[in-house]
Amino acid sequence: MEEIKTITPDEVEAKLEAGENLELVDVREDDEVAEGIIKGAKHIRMNDIPATLDYFDKEKEYIFICRSGGRSANVAHYLQEQGYKVVNMVGGMLEWNGEVIVK
Repeated sequence: MEEIKTITPDEVEAKLEAGENLELVDVREDDEVAEGIIKGAKHIRMNDIPATLDYFDKEKEYIFICRSGGRSANVAHYLQEQGYKVVNMVGGMLEWNGEVIVK
């Protein structure tokens, strides 16, 4: 299995503050996202990923986010095997210090 690229929450926050257009995908459950999501992140529950492959573009790189980094790593492995460009945000929302929006 090919290794997944990783990024820290602080690195994601710095890129967002620098105005970079990131493709963020939050794979947590609805009740977790209700507590706050990174502005601009798309919410697709982990179990819904296989049914939503048409959302993803193989030319773009996606950063996957969950609570601690475990589920997002699983999703990243799955999508990388399908030929997508993926990055896992290690530490997840537990280590996110930036702004969140509550939906």
